Amino acid sequence: MKRFLFSALLLQVMCAGVIKAQGPSTIESKKVQLPNGWSLTPAGTSLPLGDLPLNIALSKSHRYAAVTNNGQSVQTIQLLDAQNDRQLDQVTIAKSWGGLAFSEDEQSLYASGGDDNCIIRYAIRDNKLTAGDTIRLGNAYNGKKESSSAISPTGIALDGKRGVLYAVTKQDNSLYVIDLSTRQIKNKYPLGAEAYTCLLSPDRSALYISVWGGDQVKIFNTRNNVFADSIKVGDNPNDLCITKNGRYLFVANGNDNTVSVIDVKKRRVLETLNTAVYPTTLSGSTPNSVALDKNDKTLYIANADNNCLAVFNVQKPGHSNSLGFIPTGWYPSVVRVTGNKLYVANGKGNSSLPNPQGPNPTDKKEKVGIHSGDDSKPKIVQYIGGGLLMGSLSIIPVPAEKELAAYSQAVYHNTPYNTSVERSTDGQDGNPIPHKVGDASPIKHVFYIIKENRTYDQVLGDMPQGNGDTSLLLFGRHYTPNLHSIADNFVLLDNFYVDGEVSADGHNWSMGAYATDYMEKNWPTSYGGRGQGAVGGTALNKMYIWDQAKRSGVSFRTYGEFASGKNVRIPVLNDHYVPQYPPFNLKIMDTVRYHIWEKDFDSLVANNALPQLMTVYFPNDHTEGMAADRPTPFAHVADNDLAIGMFLEHLSHSPVWENSVVFMLEDDAQNGPDHVDAHRSPAFIAGGYVKRHYVDHTMYSTSSVIRTIELILGMPPMTQYDAAAMPMWRSFTSKPDNTAFTHLPANVNLSDINPKNTKLAAISKGLDFSKEDRVPDQVMNELTWKAVKGENAVMPTPVRAAFVKLTVNDGEGDD
Repeated sequence: MKRFLFSALLLQVMCAGVIKAQGPSTIESKKVQLPNGWSLTPAGTSLPLGDLPLNIALSKSHRYAAVTNNGQSVQTIQLLDAQNDRQLDQVTIAKSWGGLAFSEDEQSLYASGGDDNCIIRYAIRDNKLTAGDTIRLGNAYNGKKESSSAISPTGIALDGKRGVLYAVTKQDNSLYVIDLSTRQIKNKYPLGAEAYTCLLSPDRSALYISVWGGDQVKIFNTRNNVFADSIKVGDNPNDLCITKNGRYLFVANGNDNTVSVIDVKKRRVLETLNTAVYPTTLSGSTPNSVALDKNDKTLYIANADNNCLAVFNVQKPGHSNSLGFIPTGWYPSVVRVTGNKLYVANGKGNSSLPNPQGPNPTDKKEKVGIHSGDDSKPKIVQYIGGGLLMGSLSIIPVPAEKELAAYSQAVYHNTPYNTSVERSTDGQDGNPIPHKVGDASPIKHVFYIIKENRTYDQVLGDMPQGNGDTSLLLFGRHYTPNLHSIADNFVLLDNFYVDGEVSADGHNWSMGAYATDYMEKNWPTSYGGRGQGAVGGTALNKMYIWDQAKRSGVSFRTYGEFASGKNVRIPVLNDHYVPQYPPFNLKIMDTVRYHIWEKDFDSLVANNALPQLMTVYFPNDHTEGMAADRPTPFAHVADNDLAIGMFLEHLSHSPVWENSVVFMLEDDAQNGPDHVDAHRSPAFIAGGYVKRHYVDHTMYSTSSVIRTIELILGMPPMTQYDAAAMPMWRSFTSKPDNTAFTHLPANVNLSDINPKNTKLAAISKGLDFSKEDRVPDQVMNELTWKAVKGENAVMPTPVRAAFVKLTVNDGEGDD
């Protein structure tokens, strides 16, 4: 059976009488608007953590807490005084991921060594960590795809009495049993799919393993060293906790908003708790950590993508009930209970930030973080994928009933999603963008174009009618005349934000309005050069826009996005793509891609077979930096711009123009600076029903584009994110304008190549441009800046500020 949380109405009624007494002004004073439209009001106090904290371990007496930070930039282990809530020590670790456990005597801390394929033991002396023994599971990963050396330990568990360490892995998908006295592997057992963590029963007779990629919990008999059973649970099971009597096991299922409550004795799921803020089956809550209070009466669940804790009364497993919610920071990745307080690690900290400070790959002293302002000190870089969004630790006293009611209402205020928006959303009567799914739209064909990695200021910072910073401009009107012409003639969007941080999660967000916990927690490994990262089917969403189109009877076709040649990433695209259309390959010009599309488009129109939804990939604005004998950044960007211009001109002269719309965005904004927010990015709309010469300051996101497409084509939302996103109806008009678009020629020679024997060419030599983001974007960002501004140009000094929502148009004109 499933236990759903209180409805919003019931909870608001319950809270109405107590919210005043609980200081709502204090809660609201902490409110931070995120670039995806959700808000934060973190409860409690906060301590700084490192880049992407993924686990908190508590020592036996709760004297110590330890945090492992596993992000793209510097990875660290932090030792905390859990009694006085302060940091005692911090050490840098070369590679790490997830696993963390104290010895029972509290004199050692064991940490998973990521793709170095080891477990590292730290001695704890005088409240300091000292690296000691290294337990090897195999040789360090050699960097080759699908290499047999890929192991990557994740969760670990210690049985001090038996002198055994258990480790599970997410690359060779195994359980390792290690003799602590000899540091040797005793046995290795296959798990069949990626594992997240493992947990010993209180009597140590059983080891419970969450098989992340297999949607099950395996039970390992530690006395006989055999698997005793496996229990099917929800999608992407991750963190585990167990009652002190060993009877009930709680399993967070990241991909379906649930926690499975397992009766260990009966070996079955007793009940399923839905942790979403509103009862829904739409992905988007992402429960990824569970913890019980000291009396095993209350369960706390970290909802990573709802930015809150869900709280359940579990005194009677099988008859659990919701108590409410507690607001946290951004992407709470782990929750633990120590005494009468909660420790919550927020994976992305407490706000989003601008990132005008770019990196310099020639500076060997460069470090990830925020510039000190003192030019005599080593320059610190800002990169959205690591070092910019640093984690935080929320320290929250266990709330009483009235406090929890106030917290719950705050979570509802922070959450733009509710069940009613799935059916009806903001809009305007008579607008081409319907209020409701299934209502008719005069727009019949949607073209959705994906580009690569640019920020708003980088491209459109010179548009005087928009909120731009010309000091951060790299590819302005001279290099992108067609993009500027589209923004001039149709709509300028200067408050648009991508939902993803990098291409790995960005393409999932762009096509699925979501990225799984597996993707979010693993892409930093590869982007930091520490291993394979997010690979395989577990990295994929449950649903993409093409799956929803198929379910809704909407015809579709893709050009290069998720399918090209013989490489089809998801089954739904079989027979719905053009094999000749190239994937990401910077040696193929976007203008060549355009002509392949044009030929196919004309054939479809001639045969009256044009699909309703077409996704098109034009990636060359990514550039190859200053690689010698390769096109300059200007040539790459100008080629991309020209292809877009020719595409829109050809479409605007076709018989389907009036009833077509083009949406265009970047998959992410990682490869450039922006003075408002590191997620702000250029986006464009064009078509017969799109307003002309209009500026739309409304805050939109990647999910807004998907939501607008869904409403046009009569498709329901896929996740809580597109369901909650603001549709872009303000940019549309009920009176079509069929004026054709005329493309502008490139102002630079598309054959221009980078010279040899320059400092920038030397830096670029050997960089891998064979796939999106193979080159570290700190390097790409700096190369691009210097290519445009000159080799000796210095990136602007940073601005550090919480995200501020801009004014929203009233729909009648410019603000």
